[in-house]
Amino acid sequence: MSDDIVCGVSEGINTLCFNRPDKKNAITSSMYTVLADALRKGDQDDSVAVHLFTGASGVFTAGNDIADFLTMAEGGEFDPNILDFMRALVGAEKPVVAAVDGLAVGIGTTMLLHCDLVYASPNADFRTPFLGLGVLPEAASSLLIPARMGYARAFEMLCLGMPFDAERAREAGLVNAVVPADELEAKAREAALGLAAKPPEALKVARQLVRGDRSDIITRMDEEIALFKDRLRSPEAKEAFAAFMEKRKPDFARARAEAGNT
Repeated sequence: MSDDIVCGVSEGINTLCFNRPDKKNAITSSMYTVLADALRKGDQDDSVAVHLFTGASGVFTAGNDIADFLTMAEGGEFDPNILDFMRALVGAEKPVVAAVDGLAVGIGTTMLLHCDLVYASPNADFRTPFLGLGVLPEAASSLLIPARMGYARAFEMLCLGMPFDAERAREAGLVNAVVPADELEAKAREAALGLAAKPPEALKVARQLVRGDRSDIITRMDEEIALFKDRLRSPEAKEAFAAFMEKRKPDFARARAEAGNT
């Protein structure tokens, strides 16, 4: 198992920790595989009652590793390991808790929509910069964020790309509580232990009732991925990634003009 994801089971809690601090815990393709496997194994393990996501060194995750993102852009294909992780998270049979400190970028924010409880430190910084890279939101966030936050705030986050701090995320319904950083993991573990103490079958049924039918989420996720692939091949995405690598502002008007001349 990669040291970039540290997994362990204790007191009924399956902890999955992003542990790549030199890259702000950015997630690589292989890390997605470890995460998906850990979730599925935890669901099948009778000693596990709850999954808990955390991040090392004051960061949750900076989202998808940019090198892997560039590879996707060059090939015009969506990494199947990302989709496998999304499916494992959406399909998790046991409750999922997250403790968010520092950056939560891209999938670091959208994955929280599939968690049952989310706690954040005052340092938490939620960002969804998909459009700035010429691509689109994923993990069914285009469905779930408007439902959770309302259209106005969802458009700010997903389309304008406005960052949300911890308090605004709490007000918007993305976060359950804002907790001092030095108490964050303890608070999340306390909640996870509280869930682990519940009668497991009753908890499973209650969670299913509260979460409702998930088929529309899977459908939207598949729609987003198909459109995401299309955007990866677009002149806009190529320009966005070129600008990122060249450390300049993208010129989308020029990209459209050049595409029209080919």
